[in-house]
Amino acid sequence: MFEQLKEWDRELFIYLNGLGIERLDSFWIFITQEENWIPLYLIFIILIFLAYKKKQAFIVLIGFLCSFLVTFGITRFIKASVARVRPNNVESLQEVIRILQEPTYYSFVSGHTSTSIAITTFMVLILRHRYKWVYLFYLWPILFATSRVYVGVHYPSDLAAGAFVGVIIAIIIYKICKKMLARGDREFDEL
Repeated sequence: MFEQLKEWDRELFIYLNGLGIERLDSFWIFITQEENWIPLYLIFIILIFLAYKKKQAFIVLIGFLCSFLVTFGITRFIKASVARVRPNNVESLQEVIRILQEPTYYSFVSGHTSTSIAITTFMVLILRHRYKWVYLFYLWPILFATSRVYVGVHYPSDLAAGAFVGVIIAIIIYKICKKMLARGDREFDEL
């Protein structure tokens, strides 16, 4: 059964990667590079300080940073434990797929997907009561994750597992952050 799932994952990857259009390569390479998303991170930070009072905003900012750092660390641990070779490094695939990047570290789970989903989910949970349109931020991890198949470095299951990891971590950090905010509110009231 597990081998059949791996084969379906491989076939789906080959199909999706093969949908790539050469004239869009530069767009997807731009999308997949983390540093190009720095303006979005700055928007997230600004929204935090617009939505919360100063002391509360710092608690939320710590949650924001933790959602990234914890997810990044757990993702690295999973990658090292599973040690799945990226599709761009599988010799039998190199002739049948489009390879636009050539990272050598392991594939499972996708760090791009897990961290972007974790950050976005945390931001949606923490801001949804103030900004109804905050759900639009999910376009970022969708594009980010899609780019990883397009450039030839992740299987679909890497993305699905990365999204699962990111959502779980974001929910846990949100609940911790919410408790800290509630405790902080009580302390502010006592002053």
